Amino acid sequence: MAAAAGGRRAGSFGSSSSGLGSVAGFSSSSSAPTATTNKNNEELRAGGDEDDGQNLWSCILSEVSTRSRSKLPSGKNVLLLGEDGAGKTSLIGKIQGIEEYKKGRGMEYLYLNVHDEDRDDQTRCNVWILDGDLYHKGLLKFAMEASSLKDTLIMLVVDMSRPWTALDSLQKWASVVREHIDKLKIPPEEIKEMEQKLIRDFQEYIEPGEDFPASPQRRNTSLQEDKDDSVILPLGADTLTCNLGIPVVVVCTKCDAISVLEKEHDYRDEHFDFIQSHIRRFCLQYGAALIYTSVKENKNIDLVYKYIVQKFYGFPFNVPAVVVEKDAVFIPSGWDNDKKIGILHENFQTLKADDNFEDIITKPPVRKFVHEKEIVAEDDQVFLMKQQSQLAKQPPTAAGRPVDASPRVPGGSPRTPNRSIASNVASVTPIPTGSKKIDPNMKAGATSEGVLANFFNSLLSKKTGSPGGPGGVGGSQGGSGTGGAGSNLPPSAKKSGQKPVLTDVQAELDRISRKPEMTSPTAPTSPTESEAS
Repeated sequence: MAAAAGGRRAGSFGSSSSGLGSVAGFSSSSSAPTATTNKNNEELRAGGDEDDGQNLWSCILSEVSTRSRSKLPSGKNVLLLGEDGAGKTSLIGKIQGIEEYKKGRGMEYLYLNVHDEDRDDQTRCNVWILDGDLYHKGLLKFAMEASSLKDTLIMLVVDMSRPWTALDSLQKWASVVREHIDKLKIPPEEIKEMEQKLIRDFQEYIEPGEDFPASPQRRNTSLQEDKDDSVILPLGADTLTCNLGIPVVVVCTKCDAISVLEKEHDYRDEHFDFIQSHIRRFCLQYGAALIYTSVKENKNIDLVYKYIVQKFYGFPFNVPAVVVEKDAVFIPSGWDNDKKIGILHENFQTLKADDNFEDIITKPPVRKFVHEKEIVAEDDQVFLMKQQSQLAKQPPTAAGRPVDASPRVPGGSPRTPNRSIASNVASVTPIPTGSKKIDPNMKAGATSEGVLANFFNSLLSKKTGSPGGPGGVGGSQGGSGTGGAGSNLPPSAKKSGQKPVLTDVQAELDRISRKPEMTSPTAPTSPTESEAS
């Protein structure tokens, strides 16, 4: 048992020793694989490090390639067309921050700085301004080339201070652009692709909501994938009938003149709605956007810049359409349709939607300004010499006043020569007996008038002291009472002459009372005598 046990133990020991041997053998035999395993682990680590390095470089390269793809592209062009004085250069100068910009001639070149704050990238957007004279339309070849046409945006500028020229100006410059594009000899396949892209952009317009990113400068690179899943609406009957294949923006400048049109030319709200409806119809035909601006009031200037960079560089644009304010209208491309334009027609009272634009919006009559002649002041010495010659020709004056040779009564009123002579003759010349006969048929009123006339004439002759006074009855009495210088004094100044005046009156009355007895009642009276009486 013990042996067995010992044997077992020995066996067990042996087995254990054999086991130990086996373990030792395993250990000894596994020393080479362990080294191999460690080597493999080291190789795996090295391979892992190499893979990590390769992954790092691949990440860097992919990021660089992504950044290169998302980098702001260069070579974008904005072409402005419009009439002379429409404000094309002023508009771009205001966007640049330049208050006063000198206008060029022919074709002007400017640029806009575009900065992506999120990726710290910037580029330049080329701006070409064509002169308002059609003579310079041949210069379009420098701004619109076949290779850069797809990177071009057309901006048609309209002067709202002269709204009667708006529609003709838009049609004229749009036809100029169409003629130039046809001359570029672009392959039809490329033109068709550009037109389809413009239609797709018009149909895929989405009204801005509240789910826009917080950063206004962050560009959405997955915008195209989102558009592919959107619902495309069919175009209207009058939409994009004149597809140029490039985006168009209609900018109405000088909208601050709307208030002037209301005051001076009697424009009403329906007239401005009528103008807006016709411009919006034009925009529908070309798939264009519409923006009302005012450089003077700095209205919607920043909006023009934001719309340009959104079209070219994919910057987010979350400004909705504005049609309520008549001087700050904004209609993005793809928002408008015929039904929305029809809302303006509901406000028409005296106008109709089918009226011709030229018949309603007419040019006001030109007011002729009378230019007054400029008055040039002559030299002082020349003026004084003329005055001296004029004064020398005038009659002499007494005490600084001209001498008045006409006789005056004590009251100061001048007496006419005829009246003065007639009164003197009537008062001084004695009436011979029988020379003046009273007609018995004469009325009592006429007789009394003659008596009163003689009476007052005698009084006046006494007071004025006429030289023929002593010849008459009253004159002799007046001379004895108020002789010398005292006879020239007014009645208010002659206190002592009151009694002689009364005596003369009594004598005159006695003389008048004796006249009817001395005259013959049958003697006719001549007209001259009746007038003298």
